[in-house]
Amino acid sequence: MTTEARVKGPASYFPSIEKTYGMPITHWFDIVKQAGPLRHMELVNLLKTEHKMGHGHANAIVGYVLAQK
Repeated sequence: MTTEARVKGPASYFPSIEKTYGMPITHWFDIVKQAGPLRHMELVNLLKTEHKMGHGHANAIVGYVLAQK
């Protein structure tokens, strides 16, 4: 049995996002925070269209950022 806590939820995507898109996760958080008062799916679509991010990765970032508010 391992003693390390398993990362769950949106944060479980973060290592893959950093590897896939070559930027630290804080870069993506900043983009979402600076986008203004948009709704969840509007932010997801922004990441998908302007940054060519996959839906699952974009959704994980947006969900995490909005949960911090």
